[in-house]
Amino acid sequence: MQSNISSYILLIFCFISLQNTFAQKNSTKKDTITSIKKDSILLKTNDTIKKDTIVKKQQKITDIIKHDAKDYKISNTKNKTLTLYNEAQIKYTDIDLKAGIIIINYDKNTLFAKGIKDSTGYQQKPIFIQGGQESEQDSLLYNFKSKRALIYGLKSQQGEMITYGEKTKRVNDSTIYIRKIRFTTSEKKNPDYYIATEKAKLVPGKKIIVGLSNLVVADVPTPFFLPFAYFPQSEKSISGFIFPTFDTGSTSRGIGFQNGGYYFAISDYFDLTLQGDAYSNGTWGFRAATNYKKRYKFNGNFSFRYENTLNSIKGFADYSKSTNYNINWRHSQDTKASPNARFSASVNIGSSTYFRESINEFNNSQFLNNNRSSSVSFYKKFVGTPFNMNVLMTHNQNISSENTDENNINLTLPSLQVNMERVYPFAGKGGVKKNPIQKMGFNYSMQGQYLIKTNDEDFFTAAMFKTAKAGIVHNTGTNTNIRAFKYFTLSPSISYKEVWNFDYTQKRFDETITDTNGNIVGGIVKDTVRGFKSFREYNTGVSLSTNIYGTFNFKKGRLKAIRHTIRPSISYGYRPNFARKYEQQIQSNLAATEFETYSPFEDGMYGSPGAGLSNSIGISVNNVLEAKVAPKDPDSDKEDEKVMILNNLNFSTSYNIAADSLRWSNVNVSAGTRLFKDKMALNLGATLNPYQVNAQGVTINKYNPNVFRVQNVNITANYSLSSKDFEKKDDKKNSQGNGAQNTPDILGEEIQPSNTFSQSSQNNTDTKDKKAKLYFADIPWSINFAYSTSYSNNGYQNIGIQNHTLMFSGSFELTPKWKVGFNSGYDIKDGAFTYSRFNFARDLDSWQFNFNWVPFGLNSSYTFFIGVKSSILQDLKWDKNKPPDRRLF
Repeated sequence: MQSNISSYILLIFCFISLQNTFAQKNSTKKDTITSIKKDSILLKTNDTIKKDTIVKKQQKITDIIKHDAKDYKISNTKNKTLTLYNEAQIKYTDIDLKAGIIIINYDKNTLFAKGIKDSTGYQQKPIFIQGGQESEQDSLLYNFKSKRALIYGLKSQQGEMITYGEKTKRVNDSTIYIRKIRFTTSEKKNPDYYIATEKAKLVPGKKIIVGLSNLVVADVPTPFFLPFAYFPQSEKSISGFIFPTFDTGSTSRGIGFQNGGYYFAISDYFDLTLQGDAYSNGTWGFRAATNYKKRYKFNGNFSFRYENTLNSIKGFADYSKSTNYNINWRHSQDTKASPNARFSASVNIGSSTYFRESINEFNNSQFLNNNRSSSVSFYKKFVGTPFNMNVLMTHNQNISSENTDENNINLTLPSLQVNMERVYPFAGKGGVKKNPIQKMGFNYSMQGQYLIKTNDEDFFTAAMFKTAKAGIVHNTGTNTNIRAFKYFTLSPSISYKEVWNFDYTQKRFDETITDTNGNIVGGIVKDTVRGFKSFREYNTGVSLSTNIYGTFNFKKGRLKAIRHTIRPSISYGYRPNFARKYEQQIQSNLAATEFETYSPFEDGMYGSPGAGLSNSIGISVNNVLEAKVAPKDPDSDKEDEKVMILNNLNFSTSYNIAADSLRWSNVNVSAGTRLFKDKMALNLGATLNPYQVNAQGVTINKYNPNVFRVQNVNITANYSLSSKDFEKKDDKKNSQGNGAQNTPDILGEEIQPSNTFSQSSQNNTDTKDKKAKLYFADIPWSINFAYSTSYSNNGYQNIGIQNHTLMFSGSFELTPKWKVGFNSGYDIKDGAFTYSRFNFARDLDSWQFNFNWVPFGLNSSYTFFIGVKSSILQDLKWDKNKPPDRRLF
């Protein structure tokens, strides 16, 4: 068959720039087919070879080929090849190839690339990039015509998955077949683990399908085989099964599985996860969770959990059954979505015993927390007005009591709040406020609630609405301030309150009530009547305050001065007896000789009108003590440092002129300071009672012989210490802050729940850039202390220390990849340890190891986990746990 000379000419134009046969060494000038000189072949107008009837070959190279090399470029016209040596590079359409040696055969439309061997080994392996996919190989043979390739010693990365193949055949841009392949997520040169298989099919960016596979750890084959495997490679989330954790009978529930289910990747904006548990004794659980997010708008998550837990076997004496549920919802709105309106939600609602009886929840913080609270709110600011609105739905649940008949759940469905920012109607032009009239400001607020008090039994039933209450309260007031006697500030104020109730209390005497012996004794019956009733009250007052400063200077030493600031304040308040107008009387015995006074608002949502005349004087004193200390170096240019000695020392009390007895109120004392460069916060609170009590515990109008009786005292302190505190710092002014602002995690609430290690462990320890040392002398460590004690003296019983506890937590790194954590405490009063937990974590490069242990207590348990960090192989794990002994209450 005759050759088509014109095709050869076009190929020559693609690969040869007329230049010297050997380019100068280190030349980096790129050669393209756009600069072509005249050649004798081009000058021929006639060809001696006649054309035949065969159709011309279609040109396969359709774009400019750019090539470059560091050492030399050799063009062989006879063999129709182009050789590039040392740091060779070819760019053609979307293909970018770099290698030590590249040989192009433009007669066969092929390209061959390989590395260079030198004294250091095999270097400059071919790196092939096409369509955003990159692979590294030992050698490569590529055909431009068929777009197929043979690859030897392949290394390719698709997302987190790294693929090694001995021989690879690239059929087209979307299909690759590989022989003797290894899959791993380890980035080491010699992977610490891999999945080995004889053959596989790879679709870049989509999936990897393999045959019989074997798990190899540290180049040692394990007895774990898979008949086939499917690895998704999509950059987007895809749906798939969630493999369960199997329990071979570690508890009385028998054998079963946990956390098995399916993940639905519904869209880019939200997903859905369905999981379940099942045991041979009939215990089962179900969970549904979803995450959603819309950029610049909102994001959140929702979960529903339900469990049917059985103890023992039906028919046995110790058989018991419990059903529990929990609903959790978190929603937050991006501030950019709407600056004047905001919607948020934080919901944690469910059975009181869910986290205590759950078969699949080892959540430390939730187990220790005796309170569940939720809120859903919508806030709106009315632009151009001083008004804003907040609509709330709240839930509060006390789970400390095991009696589900108690009203331990409070709901507001809803609560509406309307607030008016303070306005100054008498201000001068431009808002100038100079005199007391111009400084007079008015404020207003309104709150309406629909309140439900119920229990676990009636929750989510119609019965919980039978005792619901509704009401509205309005508050408004005004105040101003006047400069008096040059150094004092006089602040008069007045406030007004109006309460609307949509139900009220009505009492009646029932003459048919009998005692235990059947005798008619009569009694008072209280009814709740639906209807509208309201009351109003007001109070007025004035306060006088000033600041007193005292400075004590020192001439010797680093201590330059101590400054004492005193802020005394005296106030007067007056409120009439508003309760008298609404009080009602009812007989309390059969003879009608005794009567009881009650208020129809006594069970109201916002209380009853103020009872009794209030004509009181309030006294308060606040103290602050500061010091000024010179720098250690007398020649230093640094300014004197201010040191807080006493952050606050407050005293407050009041005297009711209108009362006929017990006119003095208790004296409240609070104090706080910061020590050791603000790392320790110490706080004290006390109540001093001036009056005595009788044998029955009733306060009598008689002063204590020692002036005051210490009714109660509370002391708290927390302190954090770490290895960083002993390191030398250039900037010694770098303060660690007040310890009260960073309360230590003494209860271990920040530790992830034990049953989510497979998902969260990869984020717990960041050791990517850490390197182990043979002699690791510097061991990072931290320890946190929290101390709490309380004293009580009611005058007749329960006198003494009520609580005395030292709590502590900490962590230390034995090596850069070994971390140990603990949290515990000791009850000094009762002589026993409090809730304790230990955590051990080991970073195994591609793997993560975690062991959590609660050695004693109601929640004693342990969890063991070891698994691959990568999310794509998160089911390659082994976890074992001993759950707490879930005794059903």
